[in-house]
Amino acid sequence: MDGFDEEAFKKFFPGSFGKQETKSDLSTQLERSKRADVKAKVENEEAGAAGSQPLITDEDDKPGKEEIDRDNDSDDDDDDDDDSDDEDEDEFPVSHELVFKTHERAVTTLSVDLPGSRFVSGSADCTIKFHDFASMTPSTLRAFKSVDPSAKKNAAAQETHSVHYVAFNPISPGQILVIPATPQPKILDRDGNVLTEFVKGDMYLRDMHNTKGHVSEVTSGAWSPTDYNLCATAGTDSTVRIWDVNVGRNQKEVIAYKSKAAGSAGRTKITAVAWASPKQGGPNVLVATGLDGSLVMWSGDGPYTRPAAEIRDAHTRDTWTSGLDISPDGRLVVTKGGDDTIKLWDTRKFKQPITTVTHQSLSHYPTSNIKFSPTGTNIITGSETGHLHILNPATLKPELVSPVTPGSPVITVLWHEKLNQILTGSANAETHVLYNPTMSSKGAVLIMSKAPKRRHIDDDPTLTTDISQGFSGDAVVVGANGLPQTAAASWSSRHPTVGLTVSGRSRDPRRPHLPAQTPFAKSQPDEKHIRESIPLSSMRDEDPRERY
Repeated sequence: MDGFDEEAFKKFFPGSFGKQETKSDLSTQLERSKRADVKAKVENEEAGAAGSQPLITDEDDKPGKEEIDRDNDSDDDDDDDDDSDDEDEDEFPVSHELVFKTHERAVTTLSVDLPGSRFVSGSADCTIKFHDFASMTPSTLRAFKSVDPSAKKNAAAQETHSVHYVAFNPISPGQILVIPATPQPKILDRDGNVLTEFVKGDMYLRDMHNTKGHVSEVTSGAWSPTDYNLCATAGTDSTVRIWDVNVGRNQKEVIAYKSKAAGSAGRTKITAVAWASPKQGGPNVLVATGLDGSLVMWSGDGPYTRPAAEIRDAHTRDTWTSGLDISPDGRLVVTKGGDDTIKLWDTRKFKQPITTVTHQSLSHYPTSNIKFSPTGTNIITGSETGHLHILNPATLKPELVSPVTPGSPVITVLWHEKLNQILTGSANAETHVLYNPTMSSKGAVLIMSKAPKRRHIDDDPTLTTDISQGFSGDAVVVGANGLPQTAAASWSSRHPTVGLTVSGRSRDPRRPHLPAQTPFAKSQPDEKHIRESIPLSSMRDEDPRERY
């Protein structure tokens, strides 16, 4: 055969038998997730940096000729400085990132379980997303489950509330503390099922010690570092309550804080709470902040009748202090207030702050937090400009300012110990996982080590047809109501509440078809059925004297 290329023809045949495994090019995938701008240089406070310093742009004044000559003479020194800068950047796991776009509104809270296999994110879109690192690939960065914690099972019309706080139990990873913007916190399991729902207290009782639960919105929470059955919640009813997760009908302890501020009537909103971990030999303390600017500390083991230490004017009054954390050794407390300050406190001398720096607050996001690193050698927080600030705990000056979502505030941050990865949640509904392939383990590194999943048309159940149903698609099936119906050939037609829509959103099985609403009843009854089953139901059998 003239012009026949046998070698080109052989390329159409398989090279071997069996299933062809797709191999991942690890170096290419890691290079694809590498961040372009890891470090942002700063100079003063105008950009909202902690300690403060704004970003230096490339439009600075150009140096003169003498300065250029001087710079040329010191090229070797500059190279050494660049090498030291690279070493500083490699000190923190921020060289690469993964971006999750699973929410529709601002991400307000994040939590990762102790082994580092799953993480959950809460958002202002009133949902909690569950993510599993082991089941995701670079092309399938999505949540495996979405839960609305404020939804009721048997309610047609439901209220939804934003999520303030979620946290895995640090001792028992099978429990998750969830705090929506309601008076009733919940305990969920790893799959999003409700284990316990704490009771709501009687809002008409004046003495909070007589109430069984919060009477108004809960703002924050914390797990006990020593007992996996205990957790603490703080609310706007001026109380901190300690719960047993196995008993939801009554709290174990109630701490009613009496504010000393003038005109407060002895009450103030508790904005944040933290429970210290004594794993490194430090004290077991419970710390909370109030809207009146106070910073209060109790012994973690009790008694809770009066505070062990109290600072009345820790922050400016009537400003929302959303950020609160305690160092791993339990000796330092850091607060991020709504008065544009970050302050560091010593629990052994709980009177005056050790260090105070300015940092533009995120008062319109009441869940903006600040966290110690797992070793306590650094402090991380987000800024309104969309940057991640890694601070030195001794001076609170930034050691690294890295852009995450420029132009969109970074609300919540988290540094996981085993993964050695930093998670951030931003106002643009993005969740970023920052990591370094050489320093980090599992998590995002595990995802990027897999080959991208090849998408096939058969993977979408809405576009497939069952062959057995396809042959009998014209058959007539008698429905449950006795009316003839045509057989549904496609999988999505036979399962209208299971799977995903074409846009990728989950079909909600909790919202069935609602009957027609009428002014007389919740549903339109069958007139013939009423006439036959209910005697004397017509208007002519009605006594007009019974109308009034």
